[in-house]
Amino acid sequence: MFQLKERSTNVKTEVLAGLTTFLTLAYIIIVNPKILSDAGVPFEQGFTATIVATVVGTLFMALLANYPIVIAPAMGLNAYFTYSVIVNHQLPLSVGFSAVFITGLLFLLLSLTKFRSKLIEAIPNNLKHAIAAGIGLFIAFIGLRLSGIVTDHPTNLVTLGDFGSPGVALTLIGIAITIVLMALNINGALFIGMVITGIIAYATGQLQFSEGIVSLPHLPEGLVAVNPIQSIQDIVEYGLYGVVFSFLFVMLFDTTGALLAITRQAGLLKDGKLERAGRAFTADSVGTIAGAMTGTSPTAATVESSAGVGAGGKTGLTALTVVVLFAAASFFGPLINTLAGVSAITAPSLIIVGCLMIRSISEIEWNDFEEAFPSFLIIVGMPLTSSIANGIALGFIAYPVMKIARRKFREVHPLVYVFAVLFLLQLIFIA
Repeated sequence: MFQLKERSTNVKTEVLAGLTTFLTLAYIIIVNPKILSDAGVPFEQGFTATIVATVVGTLFMALLANYPIVIAPAMGLNAYFTYSVIVNHQLPLSVGFSAVFITGLLFLLLSLTKFRSKLIEAIPNNLKHAIAAGIGLFIAFIGLRLSGIVTDHPTNLVTLGDFGSPGVALTLIGIAITIVLMALNINGALFIGMVITGIIAYATGQLQFSEGIVSLPHLPEGLVAVNPIQSIQDIVEYGLYGVVFSFLFVMLFDTTGALLAITRQAGLLKDGKLERAGRAFTADSVGTIAGAMTGTSPTAATVESSAGVGAGGKTGLTALTVVVLFAAASFFGPLINTLAGVSAITAPSLIIVGCLMIRSISEIEWNDFEEAFPSFLIIVGMPLTSSIANGIALGFIAYPVMKIARRKFREVHPLVYVFAVLFLLQLIFIA
């Protein structure tokens, strides 16, 4: 089934690679439901939904596409869903998950057509890099705020927090521990750093285990979004077109980038092309649909999967191993809930993941102002407006304007002009 001989690997190597990927990605089990809880999602709901979305999406990836890649809730989109879509607009949770549900269905349709590749080709590379960098800055800013390192200011909006407070001190210790582990190239540095920080929090009285360690996984609120008709009505009523569009964009770029990078690392590209790309995108869309139904934000192929590939993983058996481990983790809800209750334990991961994502900023052509300025607007627009959608909108509006001003309007793909007009209308009439 997994073509182990054809890919020059074996069961032992694949299982160990899956364990490596799990340790590298396990932080998402704590961080994702923690972020979603700020939107009003009960922690147990978000925790179980995170497991379900990861298991379903990754299972499809393993069995359908046979790639050593994990599908999980995307960092950045979870923060955007929580703080921009739900909190800022004060939307009911069911409406927010309707947007995620329809996004998954649309992404599934894209996966079955060639329009997916045309859409990817239409978007300028500099804007793609800017989107990734902007999300990284957005995530890092959220981590800094949650930890108290950055706090409110009546005049300047934000200022430096109190470094003498226990929460800030613990966050700084957690960051120091994690970056040392990463500097030593230790697999699972983010997760191990959270565990060590949790031990310190327990020793200093900032963490108490009053709810036990294990329990049967369950969904307190049941299924969230299951009716496509109702979901479409919610999107129309609340004008969430830009939200769905932003979800689609980020999912498309995240998954495409991760798939190409990881399959290239594993030596699975043939003539520079990705085989079974449609199946891989289908796995992502199914994960998003399952997540929306149970209560989490959109999924994407995870770059953390590269850790397992680095350990020798080349087939879907690596991904299947991660599925088994995530399923086993679902029984430790009370433990995860307790850890997530201390922001200083989860904030270092957000800050460091933001750093890892923003490095794509180096790929932008900064010497070309007509490419640099729209990219700049995307990068600063996301954290300063607390919205991925607004950041993308500003960049996509500025890009064709810059090209027209330089008489290079023919270099802009027609779809970009369409997107620019739609984003402009969104900002004027909806945002």
